[in-house]
Amino acid sequence: MSHINTHSEENRLREEISEIGRAFRQLGMAPGTSGNISAKCEGGWLMTPTNASLGALDPAEISMLDWDGNLLSGKPPTKESFLHRAFYESREEAGGVIHLHSTYASAVSCLRGLDERSCLPPITPYFVMRVGRLPLLPYFQPGDPAMGAAVREYAPDYSAVLLANHGPVVAGKTLEAARNAIEELEETARLFLLLKDQQINTLDESQIEGLRQQFGARW
Repeated sequence: MSHINTHSEENRLREEISEIGRAFRQLGMAPGTSGNISAKCEGGWLMTPTNASLGALDPAEISMLDWDGNLLSGKPPTKESFLHRAFYESREEAGGVIHLHSTYASAVSCLRGLDERSCLPPITPYFVMRVGRLPLLPYFQPGDPAMGAAVREYAPDYSAVLLANHGPVVAGKTLEAARNAIEELEETARLFLLLKDQQINTLDESQIEGLRQQFGARW
């Protein structure tokens, strides 16, 4: 019975990854073959394949990997799988990880003068609660494994990072939580760019402390 349940859960996650990929494409958050999605499951983790459009994923072709990196089923995984593995190995509670080249967050990642401790200020309570501080990582060439090592340094303390001139990587306790967080991050990046030349009222420390106490926000 446990084997059947395990297989059923894996299939459910494959379908969920495909549905989320389609939603990101419809929202304009996953152009071309950019972005990748993963989820932890029994015996390993599921990862979107290399050169795959998130808007046209075949659930059966999604890569299944063990924790040694061996491909168990599906097509070969994205070359950026080490970004996801860094979060899984550093945050035991992580159940899903998403990396996108979404427009507004990627635009922020190209700006000069960002606060490297958190690229986005606490504009809204939802950003503070769902994402938290967003540290800026240096630029790495696409596919450079050093990106994974850089993410691993931050992952124990942060659930999201922004790769310079690239885009965000977000982990959540579940795949749905990661999805909600990265959509909130994208919306906050959009607000930040809209307000960039204005004086912004950000949440003060007492307001943030209230979110910590009532919602467990990490800021």
